[in-house]
Parts: sequence; structure tokens; C-alpha cells
Amino acid sequence: MAVPFPDPASETDPAARLLAEAAPGDNVPPLSVSQLSAAIKRTVEDGFARVRVRGELSGAKRAASGHFYAALKDDNALIDMVMWKGQASRLAFRPEDGIEVIATGKLTTYPGRSKYQLVVDTLEVAGAGALMLLFEKLKARLGAEGLFDGERKQELPRLPRIIGVVTSPTGAVIRDILHRLADRFPTHVIVWPVLVQGDGAAAQVANAIRGFDAIEPGGAVPRPDLVIVARGGGSIEDLWAFNEEVVVRAIAECRIPTISAVGHETDTTLADYSADRRAPTPTAAAEMAVPVRAELQELLATWNGRMIGAANRHQALAAERLIALARHLPKREALYAPQRQRLDDSGDRLDRSQRQRLAVVAERLATRGGSLRPSLLARRWDRDRARLEGLGRLLDSLDPRALLSRGYAMVRDAGGAIVTTAARAHDAGHLRLQFADGEVPVAIAGSEVPPPAPSTPPPARKSPPPKRGQGELF
Repeated sequence: MAVPFPDPASETDPAARLLAEAAPGDNVPPLSVSQLSAAIKRTVEDGFARVRVRGELSGAKRAASGHFYAALKDDNALIDMVMWKGQASRLAFRPEDGIEVIATGKLTTYPGRSKYQLVVDTLEVAGAGALMLLFEKLKARLGAEGLFDGERKQELPRLPRIIGVVTSPTGAVIRDILHRLADRFPTHVIVWPVLVQGDGAAAQVANAIRGFDAIEPGGAVPRPDLVIVARGGGSIEDLWAFNEEVVVRAIAECRIPTISAVGHETDTTLADYSADRRAPTPTAAAEMAVPVRAELQELLATWNGRMIGAANRHQALAAERLIALARHLPKREALYAPQRQRLDDSGDRLDRSQRQRLAVVAERLATRGGSLRPSLLARRWDRDRARLEGLGRLLDSLDPRALLSRGYAMVRDAGGAIVTTAARAHDAGHLRLQFADGEVPVAIAGSEVPPPAPSTPPPARKSPPPKRGQGELF
């Protein structure tokens, strides 16, 4: 860009006026260094207030204050540049030496060092080739740290209950994901809305991933079992937010399994390398996240049938083995016969033993005198006999018919009922007097004498059993 120098005769340009006044040979007072530097600064800034410069970064460094310093160079020249903290913090990439960039800003001077420099407002990578170079350099550096190692990858859950999606809430991506999940296996989805390109997109995506990871289980917001980071297709510049180091590190450090679904199938970002799984499209990410419910039900039915079949086969085989073993067992009668014979022998021996013992007892009871004492059985015999004799004597003493032999009579009416009072005797009219040797009919005065009742001998009085001595047992 060519800018004409100011006209020395211009009265509106103080620098030109000072130069004109200081012509050789004049007695004009000399300028101070500060005056000259200020005049040059105003001239440069007015003439180059807005420029775009393309060049290669060299000596790139970020100061502790946050300002970014570097130099732009080509094959023949070099210009220092500075980018203040506010603009440097919004860079969409990490500037490094060797990257070709386009810097937009204004040209100014730095009087303290008698140099000019470019104050940059925006800095962008110059072309896809430069972006791919930056991509490869960042990939190599992060890969050397182990962020892409397979050992860091987590297995995806078989049936996630909650799926977190980091994407734009207004694009077609979220609709495709929700539609595919509804077709395959309806699942609870939580969307964390973010910008997916432009200034601040990388920071929002990284914050969303860390936000999902920070949710505690059992809280008011359910913690996802799986996180999908998704965006539609676009150019390398459009997808560059997913190549940013802050996003790559957030995905690699996430404790929740993640699927990267950025761009189309041919698009590749560094987020794909750090995620646990890469999906070629957002729709494929939904298919990767959940199985088909119908297929799962069919599989369960198949497994259930196989399990039942295996159990039936095992039962049938066990029954066949049992039958085969039963054929080799001896018959029940063969098993019982020896035991029955032993039982019979034991019974015979017991009978003989008891008979022998009873014979000994009988012999001892039959033996009188000597040194043999009566056994316990003989003592019980004598005791029971004495008790029986006492009960017989008591019965004889209580028998009313025993009194008839001593002159008493028993008065009965015609029906055979005992008459105990005179009044009842007068009322009865006819009586029967029973004596020890028979009955006599009588009539009360004024009554006919009833015919005699058939003679019934009085019941024989039981005499007590004769007393016996020791007696015999049998």
C-alpha cells in the first residue's frame, strides 16, 4: 500500500511546517527529539490508520500482562506487532512461530525505541494451508502429552438413561439427534446451548463440557451418562473452535464418556481425537449412543428361549441318567430280605429269652423256703389279692339282703317297689314281704289278698373266695 508523503508546504501539517522552517542555512531553532518523534508519530498514524498486513509470525510470545507480542515478516522485511490483552484473549487459535496470518490494525511509532510497530485488533490465519499447518502442529503437541492415547478412552454405556448434548439449540443438529433417538430408543436428553463458531465459541463449548462433568449424582439436575459434542458441517475456519486447545483438553479431562460429532464424515477436528468415540455425523452419534429397542427386545426373547431350552434339555438329560442309574440298583425285596431275616431272628431270640426269664421267675415263686426270696411279681399278686378280699368283705357288710337272715323283712308293693312308710303301705293296698327264704303276699284290711307271686328264691349270697396260700403263678 503506497501512501504519499505530506506536502512540505502544507500549512495544515505541523511536521511539514517544522521541516520547512528548518531548511539548511536558516537560523530556525532546532527541534527537540520528542518534538520530532511526536511529529513522525502523528504523520504515520494519520497516514496508516487502518491496514491489513499478511506475513509469517516470528518471535511470538505472550507477556505476563496478557499482551501478545510478535513480528510479521516476509522474505525482505519485518514489522513488529503488538496485540493488547483484550483482543488477544479472544483469539480463535494459539498463535505460534511460522504460522502465516493476516493482521488488521493501525501503524504507529514507539518513540522510546525510535521504531514503528503495528497495533493489531484482529489476527486470523491466512488460508486453509496455514490452518492445516497450525492444526498439525497443535495435534503433535497435544498428542505428545498423551491426550489422544487409547488408554484414556472410556467405554460407552450400553443403555444411557441421560444423554447430555453440547450444540447450538437452533440448528438442525439437535433436531436430527432427538429424532434419531426417538426412533431407536427414547431417552432423556439435556441440551447445553452454545455457540459453535466465531468469537467465544471455543470457551462456551469447553465450559459446557466441564459443566456436565461437574454435575453431582442425585442432584436437582440429573448427571448425564453420556455427552455428545455436535456441530454441522462447514469449512475449516467454521469448525476451528473444535480444534482449540481449551476444547480438546475439556473433552480429554471429562469423566463422562463423550462422542465427538463435528462436521460431516470427511471433516476431522482435534475434538475427534480426544473424545472417547468419533461419529461421522450427529445422526450417527445418536445411533452410536443407544441401541434399537426392537432389536434389543428380540435379542432378549432369543436369549430367554435359549435359556428355557437349555434348562429343559438339562432336566431331560438328568431324568435319563436317573432312569439308567435306577436300572442298576438292586430290587427292593432284595434289599429288604436280609433285614427282615435279621428282624425275625432277633424276635425269636427275644421270645426265647423272655420265656426263659419267666420260667426262672415261676420256678422261684413255686419254690417254698430255702434261700430264694419271692420276686416282685409275687409281691404284687399277694397285695392285689388282699385288696380284693377287703373289698368283698365291705360289699357283704353293705348288702341289705344280708339282714333278712337275721329276722328282717323287705316290704314291696305290687309293682316291686320298696315301701318304706306306713302311709304308703295303706295306699298300696297289697304288699309283698320278702324274707330270707321267699316272699309272702299280704293285704291291708278291706283289700283282697292278691295271688301269691311266683316263688323266686333269693339270690345266692356270694361267699368270699377261699383263702389260699402262696399258690401258683400259672
